Amino acid sequence: MWILKWLPFWIFYAILGIGLIGLAVTYLLRFIPLPAIYIYKTPIQLVSIALIVLGTFMSGAISNEEAWLAKVKELEVKIQAAEVESEKENVKIETKVVTKTQIVKERGQDIIKYVDKEIIKYDTKFLPGGECEIPKEFIQVHNKAAEAPQ
Repeated sequence: MWILKWLPFWIFYAILGIGLIGLAVTYLLRFIPLPAIYIYKTPIQLVSIALIVLGTFMSGAISNEEAWLAKVKELEVKIQAAEVESEKENVKIETKVVTKTQIVKERGQDIIKYVDKEIIKYDTKFLPGGECEIPKEFIQVHNKAAEAPQ
């Protein structure tokens, strides 16, 4: 509630107290024999009841606000812990990615060297029609290159 940000909490507890005191005073007015004072009994009671209702409502709002603030602080602590854990996991993942990238590059270089070495053997063999023969080793190396690194 916006009013809780502008006014201190003690004001609402004071309103509740004033309402209770006003209600108690109206019950004591019947013991005072002056009719001039007794005519204010009903308006004082109505105002006192309104102050009691307002004070009680705002006390509940204060309690609710404090409960939500406690939950927010608890969740902020959890978020900070999750951020620290996330940073640790990011470092692990980054290390794994760098390692896998390096393995893929090394494997690629090994396969290129092997293909260059083996392709020379079949470079001069042509089939009728100008087509060349694709050796089994080349197909195996190609399939091996397509596999995921382990």
